[in-house]
Amino acid sequence: MSQCPFSGKNPQSVTLTSANGAPVANDNQSRTAGRRGPVTFDNHYLFEKLAHFNRERIPERVVHARGSAAYGTFTLTNSLSDYTIADFLQQEGQQTPVFLRFSTVGGGQDSSDYARDPRGFAVKFYTEQGNWDMVGNNTPVFFLRDGIKFPDFIHSQKKNPRTNLPDPQAVYEFWANNPQSLHQSTILMSDRGIPLSYRHVNGYSSHTLSLWNSKGERYWVKWHFKTNQGIKTLTTEEAAQMPAFGAQQDLVASIDNGDFPSWTVKVQIMTEEEARSYHINPFDLTKVWPHKDFPLKEIGQLELNRNVDNYFAETEQAAFAPNNLVPGIGVSPDRMLQARLLAYQDAHRYRVGANVNQIPVNAPKCPVHNYQRDGAFAGINPALASSGANFYPNNRAMAGEPAEAVQYAEPPMPLEQDAWLDIYDTQDDDNFSQAGELYRIMNESQKQQLVSNIADGLSQATADVQEAMFAQYDAADEDYGRRVKEAVMVRLTAG
Repeated sequence: MSQCPFSGKNPQSVTLTSANGAPVANDNQSRTAGRRGPVTFDNHYLFEKLAHFNRERIPERVVHARGSAAYGTFTLTNSLSDYTIADFLQQEGQQTPVFLRFSTVGGGQDSSDYARDPRGFAVKFYTEQGNWDMVGNNTPVFFLRDGIKFPDFIHSQKKNPRTNLPDPQAVYEFWANNPQSLHQSTILMSDRGIPLSYRHVNGYSSHTLSLWNSKGERYWVKWHFKTNQGIKTLTTEEAAQMPAFGAQQDLVASIDNGDFPSWTVKVQIMTEEEARSYHINPFDLTKVWPHKDFPLKEIGQLELNRNVDNYFAETEQAAFAPNNLVPGIGVSPDRMLQARLLAYQDAHRYRVGANVNQIPVNAPKCPVHNYQRDGAFAGINPALASSGANFYPNNRAMAGEPAEAVQYAEPPMPLEQDAWLDIYDTQDDDNFSQAGELYRIMNESQKQQLVSNIADGLSQATADVQEAMFAQYDAADEDYGRRVKEAVMVRLTAG
């Protein structure tokens, strides 16, 4: 409820009011017909409180529902002016305010901060030419390379629709039928599957994005946010002893105590010519770019230094979308990214409303001028206030109406030569090489944790799913496959 500065009983307080600003005389009892009688229909303040209470929640996110967030600053330490016209990436020392939301992916708001699950890592850069949202995860790859499978994937990772219980059979059955998931599932089941805190995770764009400069030259780019606190993780057994809200508590406490977490920001950059001939599809979200071919280039520091004041208004209503782009930063032919360009904004309009970007945490710091109008919770659009034009083009440019800025036109996106519109099956692309390379760089303790974590769930799947997964692990690395099979057999024998 709002508060107006009337004098209350306590000279240090302000008067409690109803939503329309009227003083409230009694907030403890309803009006009744006699001491023991029923509540009467003129209890408008009671009805206001109950009606608002019924509407306090908006639908939770289908994915990334449980999150924590804070404000901070990005400081550019190495100019990217050769690669992009993005205004916040030009001069060393430039600072840009940011809002960073961490999250688990699969569980609801009532789930644990310590689930074995990827962690969302979404950064909103409030630049002088609009907001850029870097919507990523704490892993450099993902389970899928095509967004058409995303609903199926999430359904398989959620609770069983009949029992409402975790369903290892569904988890591994999906992975068995989608070998493209092997690289990411290997990371998930490894010792990095459960972070100690949000301060101890890396962040990645995961997707290939693009940069373009004043010459109209385009470059492909992957973003990396390397934690300066170091990677720290938990075993399954350690995670079971942690409080469900531990990561939220850790982030709030560290910032309140002045122990500001920070990340070193780096990029990998690939030219269009290199992309045409590179042996790995640079737009495949299940693949990394080897650092030996495309080394990391350090460009800045990101620090979180202010907690939110209201969790719901800021963290819960925060809306990140890959299509929140600024001049100089674009997308790529990455199939998953292309699907997210629709899905994320659509989710926000459903959850929060058509004017989601007018909410303070989502609102750009720079002026907004467009011809969008009305809808629930719409503010006054200053672009429509002068002459009243609500369409474009119009003849009122001299009156200060918004007009196109052709100097920021993005260069054309290259496509494959003689490309034919069709449905191209990528199920049999190389799904195993990078998972095998990852396995082989693990030490013995990491391999044991990985195999044990896989066997705990896979042993609960049906025999046909187990055999399909054994074949995938074998294809990645024979030792990987042998160990998983042996560990599953031990559990089945003991079971």
